[in-house]
Amino acid sequence: MAQNNNMEEHFDAAAATWDDQGKIRRAEDFAKSITDFLKPAGKMKGFEFGCGTGLLGYSMRNNFSHLTMADNSEGMLAVLKEKIDREQISNMTPLHIDLLEEDPPKEKYDAIFTMMTMHHVMDIGKILDVFNSMLNEGGYVCIGDLDKEDGSFHGHMKDFNGHKGFDRQELGSTLDHHGFELVHYSIPHEITREKEGTTKKYPLFLMIGKKK
Repeated sequence: MAQNNNMEEHFDAAAATWDDQGKIRRAEDFAKSITDFLKPAGKMKGFEFGCGTGLLGYSMRNNFSHLTMADNSEGMLAVLKEKIDREQISNMTPLHIDLLEEDPPKEKYDAIFTMMTMHHVMDIGKILDVFNSMLNEGGYVCIGDLDKEDGSFHGHMKDFNGHKGFDRQELGSTLDHHGFELVHYSIPHEITREKEGTTKKYPLFLMIGKKK
C-alpha cells in the first residue's frame, strides 16, 4: 500500500521471492498475538490492508469466517492468488485496491489488520478514518509495525520516504483522535540484522484499537 509508483514497482518486483522463513515466522508471531487477543473463533470477518503475498492472513485463515486480502501491488496479489488456487482456500478473497485513493468496499468488517504497511502511509489519520468507516460497531484495528527507529531499517531503499517507525504514545494518541480506544500493545517479534560487523535489533509492535 505504498503511496508512489516507485514503491509499487519495488513490491511488484520483489513478490516472487518475498516469502522467506523470516517473513513467515514474523507473520506467524503476529497472527498468534492477534488471534489470542481477538479470539475470533471462526465468527469474525477480517480485512487485511497491505496484505502483500498474504502471509499474515494465511496464518489466520482458520480463525476467521472470511478474509478480504487487499493490496495495490499486482505482483504481490498474483502470488497470493496462486496460494489460494493451489490450496483451494475458500475463505480468502484478494482485492486490488488503494484505500487512500479509492472508495472502500461497502461491506463491513469485524477486524482490520495490517503488518509492516503503515510506515509506508504518510497520512495516518486519513487511513484510520477509512478503517473506522469500514468497521462494525466495536470492531478492531490491529496495527503491526516498526517501533521508532533511526532510519537504518530502510537505509538500503533510496526511494523510501515513509515513517522511521512509530512512537507508541504518538500513535496511541492518533488512534484516539480518529475514533479508536487503545486496548492492546505488545512486541510480538523482533528483526535482527547484521551490518558491518554489528548487530542491530528492530522491535515490531502490535497495537490494537477498538472502535468507539
